[in-house]
Amino acid sequence: MSCPQTAYAWFSRSADRLGDAWTAVEVGEEKLTYGQLRELAEHLAARLVAAGGGSAPRRVGLLANRSVTAYAGYLAILRAGAAVVPLNPEFPAARNASIAKAAELDLVLTETAEDGAELGVPLLAARPLDPDARDLAPAPHPRTAPDDIAYIIFTSGSTGVPKGVPVLHRNICAYLAHLSTRYEAGPGSRMSGSFDLTFDGSVHDLFVAWACGATLVVPMRHQLLAPVKFINAQQLTHWFSVPSLVSFASRLGTLTPGSMPTLRWSVFGGEPLPLNAARAWAAAAPSATLEVLYGPTELTISCTAYRLPAATGDWPRPANGIVPIGTPHPATEYLLLDESGRPGTVGELCVRGAQRFGGYLDPANDAGRFLLIGADGLAHPTTAGTPLTEEHWYRTGDRVGLEDGQLVHLGRVDQQVKIRGHRIELGEVEAMLREQRGVRDAVVVAVPGRDGEPELEAAVSGSDCDTERLFSALGNRLPLYMLPRRIVPFDQLPLNSNGKIDRRALLEALGSDRP
Repeated sequence: MSCPQTAYAWFSRSADRLGDAWTAVEVGEEKLTYGQLRELAEHLAARLVAAGGGSAPRRVGLLANRSVTAYAGYLAILRAGAAVVPLNPEFPAARNASIAKAAELDLVLTETAEDGAELGVPLLAARPLDPDARDLAPAPHPRTAPDDIAYIIFTSGSTGVPKGVPVLHRNICAYLAHLSTRYEAGPGSRMSGSFDLTFDGSVHDLFVAWACGATLVVPMRHQLLAPVKFINAQQLTHWFSVPSLVSFASRLGTLTPGSMPTLRWSVFGGEPLPLNAARAWAAAAPSATLEVLYGPTELTISCTAYRLPAATGDWPRPANGIVPIGTPHPATEYLLLDESGRPGTVGELCVRGAQRFGGYLDPANDAGRFLLIGADGLAHPTTAGTPLTEEHWYRTGDRVGLEDGQLVHLGRVDQQVKIRGHRIELGEVEAMLREQRGVRDAVVVAVPGRDGEPELEAAVSGSDCDTERLFSALGNRLPLYMLPRRIVPFDQLPLNSNGKIDRRALLEALGSDRP
């Protein structure tokens, strides 16, 4: 059977097959069958087209999260032939407005009429339904092509401005062609939907579940902090989340041997999975196969996978204590670029193939992020304005090595960090601090939190570094996960012999000042 060529077609194929015979999505007490979810998506798609005067919008923001409306809205935007641009209702209004402007949205689909007034974009409220809308003609079937944009995720940018990552239908379809059959799921399977829609792991949640006819079961944010309780209450068979949630379960004392008997598959991604955390989870879910997925948004959710052996005695023992990231998906190929700029066995991971995106929404961000290997055997990074081809490799910024035939994550080659699965460019937070009145310089670092997970701390210098004012300014523009837990004023930030900020000395200074 040939694979669908658009993201919506993967869902539609299951809806054709299952109709009202199986539940497609559960959010709290709300449940929709595949037939009901498609009917709601079709209805909203017709309203989107009508709101555009009969023409399909090009890009539509989705200001909704963890609701039946949000997931039906996602499908509706695709059904209308537009690209989905998720906006998080919990983000500061200024950040959502900047994303709406950068994405050049034609329309924003919101939960209610009260949402999104500050975005400066025409709004369409999904609820309450317009009584006249039920008489709308179905939206015309769009001529969506594989090279059209399916969705745009905005990630942290080192310049202080979020970067738009457009993912094409052919990218996500290449991903689903492999992942939709990987986890032995189908009608009767109950798969978690743990990620917010602004996190690209949510695309895996939605379309891997819907491609195979499973039920997507969505926890509320507070339920994620007690994953074992949620898994058991909902009788989940498949779980996918960031590894940080293992720590939450451990602190609650609920991650006990055999405590999650219904799980058949446990998948983790978004950040490294420590081996000790993997052991604790595997003991708690003894019937589950455990796997790690790795990949940046630019490579369509994940590009490598590592499946831990069934017997823990056969597990790898990498020196860094982190589960390997494994081997590439079939639609990708990789090379490791050493410090000399030549392919080697340890170095920066570079990837290309059917899952690699075609370049950032703002082409200025492409410079230096792609490369070609020349006839001299050396890497040649792209410059501004360079046309991208299938031959170009995307530079992940991750330092990776090979151990026993498996890729092992060894850290970063830049200043990007992961905080509970969220990708953060330290430079974005630093840039916003430097914009504040009285701040001369700012440095943001990642430090271990009390639970062992990384957290951000900031050091600032200048003539007026009132921390309360700085926290307030950041909180108006950054999501909660990007806010430093502390901002510490310094008369002078420590410098090394070259006159650059000495980050090691700064970490020591922050540590000595830590309560």
